[in-house]
Amino acid sequence: MSGLRPGWKRVKFGDITHCVNDRVDDPKSAGVDRYVGLEHLDPESLAIRRWGAPDEVQSTKLRFKPGDIIFGKRRAYQRKLAVADFEGICSAHAMVLRAKPDAVVPEFLPFFMQSDLFMERAIAISVGSLSPTINWKTLAVQEFALPPLEEQRRLTRILSAVNDVEQALRGVQYSATHITRRLLESFDLRAFPSFPVAALLTDGPRNGVSPQCNDQQRGRPTLPLGCVYSGVVNTSSDLKYADVDEDTFERFRLRKDDVLVVRGNGNRELVGRAGIVLEELSDCFFPDLLIRLRFDPAKLLPALAVHLWNCVPIHAELVQRAKSTNGIYKVNGADIRAQQLPLPPLTIQSAMMDSVRSHARGLHNIVERVATARRVKSQVLKSLNGEIS
Repeated sequence: MSGLRPGWKRVKFGDITHCVNDRVDDPKSAGVDRYVGLEHLDPESLAIRRWGAPDEVQSTKLRFKPGDIIFGKRRAYQRKLAVADFEGICSAHAMVLRAKPDAVVPEFLPFFMQSDLFMERAIAISVGSLSPTINWKTLAVQEFALPPLEEQRRLTRILSAVNDVEQALRGVQYSATHITRRLLESFDLRAFPSFPVAALLTDGPRNGVSPQCNDQQRGRPTLPLGCVYSGVVNTSSDLKYADVDEDTFERFRLRKDDVLVVRGNGNRELVGRAGIVLEELSDCFFPDLLIRLRFDPAKLLPALAVHLWNCVPIHAELVQRAKSTNGIYKVNGADIRAQQLPLPPLTIQSAMMDSVRSHARGLHNIVERVATARRVKSQVLKSLNGEIS
């Protein structure tokens, strides 16, 4: 039987948290102007940067207030939870949680919930195969080791500082992404003939593979699902590990200039987004919800293909074909093969890339700094294990 660190105590989650069940049956008459769905929450980010309008949705929703935690109880493995800084309504596929100040430091609670210790438990108690969901009564009786209040306050100061840096960098990242896309869109792409993606590839589309991962860093590393954003494959994210045979590994290993497309996601805005592998990842393979494309550089430069792919009008065409199953939007290989991309002559392609390269390089540096901030926060969160074996 394991013990606890001095001053730590084991508590039930329901003893430190209220589950707020303020139901709103008619969203249009809720008296608020913001609706937050799971598609508006970014994995592993506590900030809410996007939202919809109540008159755009139907069926029962939940009311939340500033300071409440919105936690995606459906598909908890997506690690979606955020702290509201405004009043609104949210999807009933989320829980609205409110800290009990006498039992836990309110500002500490969302960081604790981001820890692997909490998330792995939440995933383990989820029920259902297609859309695993957490039941509040089951979550409420789960026991966790918590540090004393003064230690919670100390950790909160550290985690808040790191989180502020991460969120500031994410804001710069979003702005830089927008500028880069607008720069590319300033070219008159309509002046060039378009071709289906199938005619521009040397290999693919190929879905990835997702064997059971382990916590011992045994086997081969595989990318996390959130590695593709802002036009790059972020290789600084925490890698997962899984045992795969050599034949499987060879078929799904990555190499420089591979393009990965998000095949499925609960956030429709992220479905179909593409990123390029900027580094040699010969020891890494990719998961099932990503699709690998290898463009023929004699026809279309892979880096330019990614920028074209992520342009608003071109990406919108692909998203229109995305199909939703239990809240997960997906595109398939047929959708991608049929996607049309403009094809300028290679000399013009090179000139276009010269125009966006400095922006893309700066954006990549920002993405790397975001990943560094996330790693620092992850290391601090690992200290939340109060068990002594």
